[in-house]
Amino acid sequence: MEFFKPGVTYDFFKYRWPFIFTSIGLCVLSLVSLFIPGPKFGIDFKGGTEIELAFTGDITPAELRKTVVELGFEQPDVIAVQDVKNRFILRLPQISSLPKAQIESAKQKLDQGLGGTKLVELSASPGGDKLSVQLTAAADVEQISTALSSAGLNVRLVSPFGNSQDFRYEVQLIGIGDKLVHGLAQKLAGRAPEKPLRVEWVGPKAGAQLRDAAIKSIIYAVAFIMVYVAFRFDLRFAPGGVVALAHDALITLGVYVVLQKEVTLGTIAAVLTVIGYSINDTIVVYDRIRENMGRMRDSSLAHLINVSTSQTLGRTVITSGVAMISILGFFFWGTPLIRDIVFALMIGFTVGTYSSIYVAAPLTEWMDRKFFRKA
Repeated sequence: MEFFKPGVTYDFFKYRWPFIFTSIGLCVLSLVSLFIPGPKFGIDFKGGTEIELAFTGDITPAELRKTVVELGFEQPDVIAVQDVKNRFILRLPQISSLPKAQIESAKQKLDQGLGGTKLVELSASPGGDKLSVQLTAAADVEQISTALSSAGLNVRLVSPFGNSQDFRYEVQLIGIGDKLVHGLAQKLAGRAPEKPLRVEWVGPKAGAQLRDAAIKSIIYAVAFIMVYVAFRFDLRFAPGGVVALAHDALITLGVYVVLQKEVTLGTIAAVLTVIGYSINDTIVVYDRIRENMGRMRDSSLAHLINVSTSQTLGRTVITSGVAMISILGFFFWGTPLIRDIVFALMIGFTVGTYSSIYVAAPLTEWMDRKFFRKA
């Protein structure tokens, strides 16, 4: 399949400066947007609780959001589940974390309220909805529940678990999901669910660790790709490839921030995919430039870039077009989370194709003219 006439050389290099200045402007704006207004992190990174609910009667997202705010939960994100009527995902910035003082109080109450049985260990889940209790001997679950309730904990269920010789007990506390469902039952009588379908949480500390790991993953990917390009070709090609990768990742994140879309682990996965796609397209152009260097020894690198880019243009258009078509269905009919990921991919694929021609190649020519041609 030929979209462009074979043997025709397009002068891409002639128009490089308008595109280079456009790229610099977009990168500066993207960099500024990371600080003002700053990214809107999802609960993956800032911590919070995600609850899935199935209502028994009709309810709109606006009514549900208003009701949740009236129950005292601030800044709820309400997402309607596609193709399932009256099912919603709620994302709340709150978690049921237990303060240290309350945990210490619970330890004292257990030591004092179980007769001769003493506490060996008490640990709380980061989400604050479960406790693990180990005692020196078996104890009545009602006694454990009463002792913990006297420490101010809202106990829902106490049950033994593990080996019977370990005297371990799992304590389930009334968490955000239970409080939310109870409040909805009072506000939306006859339509509220009896219990949540799913409750997931991420603590602030875990969220910060995930955020740091996500940033490191992008930095490591760019660094190893730079080493690969330097070994695969030579040093003059590596900076162009790496700058193009940083250009694509930065603009993709910048668009996300400007539109105030939620940055999640899925977004980072999309950015890493964009980096892989971008370097693949850049390598194809670089490979053809290197081949033509041996065939056209008397030509300048600028002319070689024009020839090589023209020769690979059909392949680039087909590859980019097929990639776009393959993800368009997810963008129109996918869930909100999938649509956000596909949106990042669409931006990245477009910018990645463009950067191979007007970011990586011109920088390689500048490196060759400035440092390598004299040598």
